[in-house]
Amino acid sequence: MKRTFVGLLLLFLTSNLFAQLPAMPEYDFRLGLTAHPTIGWMKTEPGKSRGVSLGFSYGLLADFNFAENYAFATGLTITTINGKSTEINVPPYYDGSNTQTAYDLKYKLQYIEIPLTVKLKTGKMGDIKWYGQFGLSNDFNISAKQSAEAIGKAAIDDKNISKQINFYRAGLIVGAGGEIDVADHTSVTLGVTLNNGFTNIADDNNRKVRNHYLGLNVGVFF
Repeated sequence: MKRTFVGLLLLFLTSNLFAQLPAMPEYDFRLGLTAHPTIGWMKTEPGKSRGVSLGFSYGLLADFNFAENYAFATGLTITTINGKSTEINVPPYYDGSNTQTAYDLKYKLQYIEIPLTVKLKTGKMGDIKWYGQFGLSNDFNISAKQSAEAIGKAAIDDKNISKQINFYRAGLIVGAGGEIDVADHTSVTLGVTLNNGFTNIADDNNRKVRNHYLGLNVGVFF
Protein backbone atom coordinates (compact mmCIF):
# COMPACT_ATOMS: atom_id res chain seq x y z
CA MET A 1 0.00 0.00 0.00
CA LYS A 2 2.85 2.35 0.90
CA ARG A 3 4.67 1.60 -2.36
CA THR A 4 1.47 2.23 -4.32
CA PHE A 5 0.98 5.58 -2.60
CA VAL A 6 4.61 6.62 -3.31
CA GLY A 7 4.27 5.56 -6.95
CA LEU A 8 1.08 7.56 -7.43
CA LEU A 9 2.69 10.57 -5.76
CA LEU A 10 5.73 10.42 -8.07
CA LEU A 11 3.48 10.02 -11.12
CA PHE A 12 1.45 13.05 -10.06
CA LEU A 13 4.57 15.19 -9.46
CA THR A 14 6.14 14.14 -12.79
CA SER A 15 2.95 14.87 -14.74
CA ASN A 16 2.63 18.23 -13.00
CA LEU A 17 6.26 19.09 -13.85
CA PHE A 18 5.88 18.34 -17.57
CA ALA A 19 2.60 20.24 -17.67
CA GLN A 20 4.41 23.34 -16.46
CA LEU A 21 7.23 23.12 -19.05
CA PRO A 22 6.87 25.36 -22.16
CA ALA A 23 5.43 23.53 -25.14
CA MET A 24 8.01 22.48 -27.71
CA PRO A 25 7.34 23.85 -31.19
CA GLU A 26 6.42 21.33 -33.83
CA TYR A 27 8.20 21.66 -37.15
CA ASP A 28 7.02 19.46 -39.94
CA PHE A 29 8.11 17.79 -43.15
CA ARG A 30 6.17 18.66 -46.29
CA LEU A 31 6.13 16.82 -49.60
CA GLY A 32 4.81 18.20 -52.87
CA LEU A 33 4.65 17.94 -56.64
CA THR A 34 5.83 20.39 -59.27
CA ALA A 35 5.51 20.80 -63.03
CA HIS A 36 6.61 24.01 -64.68
CA PRO A 37 8.33 25.49 -67.76
CA THR A 38 11.96 26.56 -67.91
CA ILE A 39 13.59 29.24 -70.06
CA GLY A 40 17.17 28.18 -70.86
CA TRP A 41 20.20 29.76 -72.49
CA MET A 42 23.87 29.00 -73.10
CA LYS A 43 27.07 30.88 -72.33
CA THR A 44 30.10 29.73 -74.33
CA GLU A 45 33.79 30.67 -74.46
CA PRO A 46 34.66 31.07 -77.29
CA GLY A 47 31.32 31.58 -78.97
CA LYS A 48 28.07 33.38 -78.28
CA SER A 49 24.51 32.74 -77.18
CA ARG A 50 21.72 32.77 -79.75
CA GLY A 51 18.81 33.47 -77.43
CA VAL A 52 16.59 31.39 -75.17
CA SER A 53 14.78 28.07 -75.55
CA LEU A 54 11.87 26.57 -73.64
CA GLY A 55 12.16 23.44 -71.53
CA PHE A 56 10.26 21.73 -68.75
CA SER A 57 10.74 20.44 -65.20
CA TYR A 58 8.63 18.03 -63.14
CA GLY A 59 8.98 15.91 -60.03
CA LEU A 60 8.94 16.05 -56.21
CA LEU A 61 9.46 18.92 -53.77
CA ALA A 62 10.32 18.58 -50.09
CA ASP A 63 10.53 21.13 -47.26
CA PHE A 64 12.06 20.25 -43.88
CA ASN A 65 10.93 23.04 -41.57
CA PHE A 66 13.57 23.32 -38.82
CA ALA A 67 12.33 26.63 -37.35
CA GLU A 68 9.19 28.71 -37.56
CA ASN A 69 10.25 30.67 -40.66
CA TYR A 70 13.12 28.57 -41.97
CA ALA A 71 13.21 25.39 -44.03
CA PHE A 72 15.70 23.15 -45.78
CA ALA A 73 14.24 22.75 -49.26
CA THR A 74 15.17 19.96 -51.65
CA GLY A 75 13.50 17.69 -54.17
CA LEU A 76 13.97 15.33 -57.10
CA THR A 77 13.02 16.58 -60.55
CA ILE A 78 13.59 15.76 -64.20
CA THR A 79 14.68 19.08 -65.68
CA THR A 80 15.24 19.95 -69.34
CA ILE A 81 17.67 22.79 -70.06
CA ASN A 82 17.63 23.80 -73.72
CA GLY A 83 19.66 26.55 -75.34
CA LYS A 84 21.18 27.83 -78.58
CA SER A 85 24.70 29.01 -79.38
CA THR A 86 27.24 29.63 -82.13
CA GLU A 87 30.61 27.92 -81.58
CA ILE A 88 33.80 27.31 -83.58
CA ASN A 89 35.16 23.85 -84.49
CA VAL A 90 32.87 21.92 -82.17
CA PRO A 91 33.35 18.17 -81.59
CA PRO A 92 32.07 15.75 -82.77
CA TYR A 93 31.51 17.72 -86.01
CA TYR A 94 35.00 19.22 -86.34
CA ASP A 95 37.21 17.14 -88.67
CA GLY A 96 40.57 18.36 -87.32
CA SER A 97 41.45 20.58 -90.27
CA ASN A 98 42.89 24.10 -89.93
CA THR A 99 39.68 25.61 -91.31
CA GLN A 100 37.65 27.66 -88.81
CA THR A 101 34.03 26.53 -89.01
CA ALA A 102 31.20 28.20 -87.11
CA TYR A 103 28.31 25.96 -86.07
CA ASP A 104 24.85 27.07 -85.03
CA LEU A 105 23.94 24.66 -82.26
CA LYS A 106 20.82 23.80 -80.33
CA TYR A 107 21.36 21.92 -77.06
CA LYS A 108 18.65 19.62 -75.67
CA LEU A 109 19.84 18.46 -72.25
CA GLN A 110 17.94 16.58 -69.57
CA TYR A 111 19.05 16.19 -65.95
CA ILE A 112 18.03 14.59 -62.69
CA GLU A 113 18.14 17.63 -60.42
CA ILE A 114 18.57 17.54 -56.63
CA PRO A 115 18.57 21.05 -55.14
CA LEU A 116 20.02 21.73 -51.69
CA THR A 117 18.67 25.10 -50.56
CA VAL A 118 17.57 27.14 -47.57
CA LYS A 119 14.12 28.74 -47.74
CA LEU A 120 13.39 31.83 -45.63
CA LYS A 121 9.69 32.46 -45.05
CA THR A 122 7.68 35.39 -43.77
CA GLY A 123 4.63 35.15 -41.55
CA LYS A 124 1.29 35.17 -43.29
CA MET A 125 0.43 38.45 -45.02
CA GLY A 126 -3.23 38.05 -45.74
CA ASP A 127 -3.52 34.63 -47.36
CA ILE A 128 0.07 34.51 -48.64
CA LYS A 129 3.32 33.48 -46.99
CA TRP A 130 6.29 34.88 -48.98
CA TYR A 131 9.67 33.19 -49.25
CA GLY A 132 13.20 33.65 -50.56
CA GLN A 133 15.39 30.71 -51.53
CA PHE A 134 19.16 30.25 -51.93
CA GLY A 135 21.40 27.23 -52.43
CA LEU A 136 23.10 24.72 -54.72
CA SER A 137 21.75 22.74 -57.66
CA ASN A 138 23.17 19.24 -58.21
CA ASP A 139 22.35 17.92 -61.68
CA PHE A 140 23.14 14.55 -63.29
CA ASN A 141 22.83 14.28 -67.06
CA ILE A 142 20.54 11.54 -68.38
CA SER A 143 20.08 12.72 -71.98
CA ALA A 144 22.05 14.97 -74.31
CA LYS A 145 21.06 15.74 -77.89
CA GLN A 146 22.12 18.46 -80.26
CA SER A 147 21.18 19.89 -83.64
CA ALA A 148 23.98 21.51 -85.67
CA GLU A 149 24.12 23.56 -88.84
CA ALA A 150 27.05 25.20 -90.64
CA ILE A 151 27.50 26.85 -94.04
CA GLY A 152 28.57 24.27 -96.61
CA LYS A 153 27.83 21.30 -94.36
CA ALA A 154 24.81 19.05 -94.01
CA ALA A 155 22.50 19.89 -91.12
CA ILE A 156 22.41 17.40 -88.24
CA ASP A 157 19.30 16.89 -86.10
CA ASP A 158 19.09 15.42 -82.59
CA LYS A 159 22.54 13.86 -82.50
CA ASN A 160 23.40 12.02 -79.30
CA ILE A 161 26.25 13.98 -77.68
CA SER A 162 26.32 12.27 -74.26
CA LYS A 163 30.07 11.59 -74.66
CA GLN A 164 30.70 15.31 -75.18
CA ILE A 165 28.69 16.41 -72.09
CA ASN A 166 29.92 16.11 -68.50
CA PHE A 167 27.77 13.90 -66.28
CA TYR A 168 27.68 16.33 -63.33
CA ARG A 169 26.52 19.94 -63.43
CA ALA A 170 26.40 22.37 -60.50
CA GLY A 171 24.48 25.61 -60.33
CA LEU A 172 23.62 28.43 -57.97
CA ILE A 173 19.92 28.72 -57.10
CA VAL A 174 18.29 32.04 -56.24
CA GLY A 175 14.50 32.21 -56.03
CA ALA A 176 11.48 33.92 -54.56
CA GLY A 177 7.75 33.35 -54.43
CA GLY A 178 4.73 32.76 -52.27
CA GLU A 179 2.58 29.99 -50.79
CA ILE A 180 -1.20 30.11 -50.58
CA ASP A 181 -3.17 27.73 -48.37
CA VAL A 182 -6.06 26.13 -50.22
CA ALA A 183 -7.02 23.50 -47.61
CA ASP A 184 -6.05 22.37 -44.11
CA HIS A 185 -2.88 20.57 -45.22
CA THR A 186 -2.57 21.72 -48.83
CA SER A 187 -0.92 24.81 -50.27
CA VAL A 188 -0.02 26.06 -53.74
CA THR A 189 3.38 27.61 -54.32
CA LEU A 190 4.16 30.05 -57.14
CA GLY A 191 7.54 31.62 -57.78
CA VAL A 192 10.56 32.26 -59.97
CA THR A 193 13.94 30.54 -59.71
CA LEU A 194 17.22 31.42 -61.40
CA ASN A 195 19.51 28.42 -61.81
CA ASN A 196 22.93 29.79 -62.77
CA GLY A 197 25.24 26.98 -63.89
CA PHE A 198 28.88 27.49 -62.94
CA THR A 199 30.55 24.24 -64.07
CA ASN A 200 31.67 23.47 -67.60
CA ILE A 201 29.18 21.07 -69.16
CA ALA A 202 31.43 20.35 -72.18
CA ASP A 203 33.84 17.43 -71.89
CA ASP A 204 36.38 19.42 -73.87
CA ASN A 205 39.36 21.35 -72.48
CA ASN A 206 39.41 23.73 -75.46
CA ARG A 207 36.12 25.47 -74.64
CA LYS A 208 33.81 26.34 -71.77
CA VAL A 209 30.06 25.89 -72.03
CA ARG A 210 27.69 26.77 -69.21
CA ASN A 211 23.91 26.54 -69.26
CA HIS A 212 21.43 28.50 -67.19
CA TYR A 213 17.68 28.60 -66.82
CA LEU A 214 14.85 30.57 -65.32
CA GLY A 215 12.14 28.39 -63.79
CA LEU A 216 8.55 29.63 -63.52
CA ASN A 217 7.74 27.51 -60.49
CA VAL A 218 4.33 25.99 -59.84
CA GLY A 219 3.90 23.38 -57.12
CA VAL A 220 1.46 21.84 -54.64
CA PHE A 221 2.44 20.84 -51.08
CA PHE A 222 0.38 18.25 -49.20
